[in-house]
Amino acid sequence: MNESSLAFFKRLLSTPGPAPDEAAAARVWREEAGAFADRTWGDVRGNVFAALDAGTPRILLAGHIDEIGVMISHIDDDGYLFFAGVGGWDSQVLVGQRILLKGRQSDVIGVIGKKPIHLMKTADREKVSTIDDLWIDIGARNKAEAQERIRVGTTGVIDAPVYEFPNGRIVSRSVDNRVGAFTVLEALRLLAQDRPYVSVAAVASAQEEITLGGAQVAAFSYDPQVAIAVDVTFATDYPGANKQQQGEVKLGGGPVISRGSAGSPVVYDMLIAIAEREGIPYSIQINPRYTGTDADSIHTVRGGIASAVVSIPNRYMHSPNEMIELVDVEQTARLIAAFVRSLSEQTSFIPE
Repeated sequence: MNESSLAFFKRLLSTPGPAPDEAAAARVWREEAGAFADRTWGDVRGNVFAALDAGTPRILLAGHIDEIGVMISHIDDDGYLFFAGVGGWDSQVLVGQRILLKGRQSDVIGVIGKKPIHLMKTADREKVSTIDDLWIDIGARNKAEAQERIRVGTTGVIDAPVYEFPNGRIVSRSVDNRVGAFTVLEALRLLAQDRPYVSVAAVASAQEEITLGGAQVAAFSYDPQVAIAVDVTFATDYPGANKQQQGEVKLGGGPVISRGSAGSPVVYDMLIAIAEREGIPYSIQINPRYTGTDADSIHTVRGGIASAVVSIPNRYMHSPNEMIELVDVEQTARLIAAFVRSLSEQTSFIPE
């Protein structure tokens, strides 16, 4: 990955954007897209788009821009903040973390507190902490002082920086799914350098972690004939992983192509054939019931959209230390760009 794209990716990862406050991250994405897309735009749902305009069919590439976070639910008389999770949290991950909150005037740093282990009864020490057991301390002396900086409804994210690890690996919060939003834009960048005869739009979709609604709105408004959702999936190259049930997915193993559920069998077969033709390594993930991605809301829009899910292997999902390998991102962007270039007005997505 070249230095310019890597710098953009790190900037995207570093910008807080929990649902429904994705606007800052979406703005970073749209500014980058403006350098090479024919046009960019946003919608009332919080999605941002970048398009290359040509003929038919129309292809939508979706990667959600939101991340998991917290939302303040109550401020008590002593100035402590109580909160709910935005998206799916393992509450054990939150214990002792620093939190970056979007304050009234500027960002506010808080720390997540709980009763010290020294003061717990033996039985309590063995219990799993829940979000109800935790609070956020921003150093305020009382409720009035806290309310000068924070209000109920304020969102925040874990305050965790981006790190570059050996072997081209990146560790950060918000990898789920800034990497998807980044990858669809990198695919569009490749297509801008060697333009296809079809029309294609990348969308950084909003609120996937809580509603899947952003992608549904994006698909309805752009009205594509085919769509690819790019997200992360669980790497199974860690100790104790159940490969029999979750498949064999490893960092550096290339894109993961989903089979079943929201996926079109026609698009699936095309992606596999293109990966093999282009020498792109890949693995297969089965999703017999649902994918848990934007594709679940895209594929039934209007009269149906031929959809696929292509994922980036990710370790330690929904934590402040999600880990991916950049070569997987590059290979996924290559696969998607090759797929788009293979399409023409005569391409049929009807299974036969």
